[in-house]
Amino acid sequence: MNRRPEAVVTGVGLVTPAGCDRDTTWSAVLAGHPTSTPDPALDGLPVSLSCRVAELDHPVLRHRGSARLDRVDRFALTAVAQALDQAGLDPAQWDGSRVAVVTGGGMGGLLTQETALARLAERGPDFVSPYFLTGYLINMACANIALRFGATGPALSTSTACASGTTALGVARDLISTGRCDIALVCGAEAAITRLMVAGFTRIGALSGTGSRPFDATRDGFVIAEGAGALVLERAEHAAARTARPLARLVGYAASTDAHHLVAPHPAGRGAEQAVRAALADAGAAPADVGHVNAHGTATRQNDEIEAGVVRRVFPHRPPVTSSKGVLGHTLGAAGAIEAALTVLALAQGVVPPTAGLSEPDTGAEIDVVAGPAREHAFEVAVSNSFGFGGHNAVAVLART
Repeated sequence: MNRRPEAVVTGVGLVTPAGCDRDTTWSAVLAGHPTSTPDPALDGLPVSLSCRVAELDHPVLRHRGSARLDRVDRFALTAVAQALDQAGLDPAQWDGSRVAVVTGGGMGGLLTQETALARLAERGPDFVSPYFLTGYLINMACANIALRFGATGPALSTSTACASGTTALGVARDLISTGRCDIALVCGAEAAITRLMVAGFTRIGALSGTGSRPFDATRDGFVIAEGAGALVLERAEHAAARTARPLARLVGYAASTDAHHLVAPHPAGRGAEQAVRAALADAGAAPADVGHVNAHGTATRQNDEIEAGVVRRVFPHRPPVTSSKGVLGHTLGAAGAIEAALTVLALAQGVVPPTAGLSEPDTGAEIDVVAGPAREHAFEVAVSNSFGFGGHNAVAVLART
């Protein structure tokens, strides 16, 4: 199917509001259990719902210096450690110069920033922590992963808003296909549940105060969330040489930009459709080959309507569609990596998770959004969509091994 050297997924890791590990998250997504709850830290704001991650306790966080890490870096390290464990890779045994790290995120260490700003205002500059910058800068999740696991190949941090995780996946695939590395650690991570971020998203009408309902006729916005998703990508030959069992193949990727508006998607879905069709062409796949679409599905009025139109036009055979944001909320820059990991699990197990919160399907959508119980559905190829503020669009095509 793919003409370039193939990249395979050999491990995935998940840290989400549904659970701090892959299996717990996957079970909750399959069951369609929403995780949004009233958040006391947001009391007094117009919207106070969030989807938070429980306290982490993973061996990777017991290393010296971990206590000073921002929450976003703790999420990232935990997810990557899970993915490496599933892949059967021991960083002590690899050639680090052949290992790349590519991360995606939109915000950086916002909680570290808030603490530093409070200390500056209340006590002066001498009380700003010397660890402020290493906790706040957006590249630090990438740097911490490389440092902790001894990856000395290319290390890149991507930021394309809510498309960041999928952008990171595509960049990593390209590094592998051009021979720059044998292994790429891909991670999307975000920890942006702060009063300022919630106030900002509320001001533009993006948040729901009642819950996330992707593709539902009554949808009124997303619930802000946090978390991380990680995938281990390898050259197929590298994985075969160590007898690793791939979970899926990353066979296509494409990106585009709407160049239309800073936050609103193009009303005709022009950029999104361009990215979907280009990703299929990159994979050497026809639209009819696709058996499942993991939608961006934010539960905002505009996004779902426009994305449904793109899916309807590109895939007239109506493959099953799902959005995990009904369960997990919107993890912003982490969403693409989390959803790619979920798509890998769906491919491997032949099942499409339901879209939580969907009780009254939007009759104008005319796409097959899975509701109720998970749907048993064997398929060979899946598409995972990510669309972000700034008009950033990124689409990954994954296939069964």
